[in-house]
Amino acid sequence: MLRRFRGVRRLSSSPIRGGRAYLALAGLLACGGTALAQEALVTAQLGNAVEVVDLASRKILQSIPVPGAPAGIALSPDRKTAYVTRPEGHGVSVIDLAARKVTASLDLPGGPLGIGVNPKSGEVYVADWYGTRVFVLRPGAEGLTLEGEIATGQSPSGIAVTPDGATLLVANRESDSVSIIDVASRRETRRVAVGQHPFGLTLSADGATAYTANVVSNDVSAIDIAAGRETGRVATGQRPYVIALAAGKGFVTDQYSNTVTVFDPASLKRLAAIDVGDHPEGIAATRDGRTVVVANWGDNSLSLIDPSTLTITGTVETGDGPRAFGDFLR
Repeated sequence: MLRRFRGVRRLSSSPIRGGRAYLALAGLLACGGTALAQEALVTAQLGNAVEVVDLASRKILQSIPVPGAPAGIALSPDRKTAYVTRPEGHGVSVIDLAARKVTASLDLPGGPLGIGVNPKSGEVYVADWYGTRVFVLRPGAEGLTLEGEIATGQSPSGIAVTPDGATLLVANRESDSVSIIDVASRRETRRVAVGQHPFGLTLSADGATAYTANVVSNDVSAIDIAAGRETGRVATGQRPYVIALAAGKGFVTDQYSNTVTVFDPASLKRLAAIDVGDHPEGIAATRDGRTVVVANWGDNSLSLIDPSTLTITGTVETGDGPRAFGDFLR
């Protein structure tokens, strides 16, 4: 039986909750493109599907079957292709977003969970939750090809790539650290100690600062990437999971508090807590920065937040087990 992929509870526990998969991956850096986000691509993990949600009408446009408990999601630089990890299917699926169908898949060993895309080269990086490595995949006309591996800390989860495509960052949950990796050499150049069990990993727009959601220590670490050091922390609600940045603020899903903590990224001061749905996990900001979208695992919904007023502007019903954990808006 697989171990739990979630960033909570016992390290040795099962990934099954109530007999069903209970997985997640960290928040990733959105990349490329100029169009404003009109769709949310939600990994409905318990429903074994990726749902295309229109954010304007707040309706599901299509449910794309993806077996294997789809968890992580990342988009190609042109926003036309989605890459989805399947931890129970031990691989990655490729979705053509225009055709709205799976066009290819690649089997991978271990526990493929976190996923990110290089905004310059288009390389795809997949974290092996069971190991100490990230797989490097090359996209092509026929799908994805495994090109190599990069060594990391234990249980790599959240992945982010700097805007220039030169640096890869990986949150190492069981090592309480973040790996800073040189993409050209595919080698870790520095490892930064952070809070307990970092999972979600998000970068500032300029790629200078990284933020990790530390699940067990109930806080967020800020990292100066160039200096390779933690610069401070901000307290959150219970079991913080993923971070989004919008309107000059940081937003963190608090799984056990059913809230989103709002903080000032510059001062690392806590500003507010917003009540959302049951067990919020995935979170991201639309590309115009006007809406923060939260996936609520416990009640199968998305909460929409106005980052300026810090109010809920709407709710969208989803399929079973919405994870939306990664780069899921376009």
